[in-house]
Amino acid sequence: MLFKQLFDKESCTLTYLIADLTAKEAVFIDPVDTQLDIYLDILKAHDLTLKYSLETHVHADHVTASGMLRQKLGAKTAVSSLCGAISADIQIKDGDVFEFGQEEKIKVITTPGHTPGSISFLWRDKVFTGDSLLIDGCGRTDFQAGNVSQQYDSITQQLFTLEDETIVYPGHDYKGRWISNIIQERTTNSRLAGKSKEEFIEIMANLNLPKPKLIDMAVPANRYCGVDEVFAPQAAES
Repeated sequence: MLFKQLFDKESCTLTYLIADLTAKEAVFIDPVDTQLDIYLDILKAHDLTLKYSLETHVHADHVTASGMLRQKLGAKTAVSSLCGAISADIQIKDGDVFEFGQEEKIKVITTPGHTPGSISFLWRDKVFTGDSLLIDGCGRTDFQAGNVSQQYDSITQQLFTLEDETIVYPGHDYKGRWISNIIQERTTNSRLAGKSKEEFIEIMANLNLPKPKLIDMAVPANRYCGVDEVFAPQAAES
């Protein structure tokens, strides 16, 4: 197997490549458009066929590369059915499983809150949490119909109930950190550890974060998998 954690400095986005080197099939999670050439080089270097580009949600801080990977490589794009990404090949639902390689399976865990369509992906002992759960933090809930109560329930009832040793791979980190695990986040996350739902709601209401710089451009673009709306229907049929 090949597993790579890739970092986009501009948006502090963490992208993941999982590949079966025997079957020569690969999956990307949360690819970024400006990193497209790097992705293509990695796939070519290992003679890999990209089967899926999976999205944890419709992003507000960068444009996805999933549509371009579909155009160039024929990979299927997959986004939650609650995200409004109308040109995605697969509208993900709770409990879906993505199979690739010989016997590899990526399981969907719905974790709404940051956005209504936010999901996490579980592969082996690793969970890819997008913006739902970050290292010592979590995604904000003050735009894109975010719901702070749902966020708390998703993290405490879905993610924190995974095995303690499950490695947490977040969608972003702004302090140079790369991984965590479930027991660490459950016991030390400053927004969640030992906090009631009411306390969490109060914390989230007072973050006072600036508006994401690219939100007005990125969200509409990502609803078309990062490619121009004019080309989206044609791409979806290919």
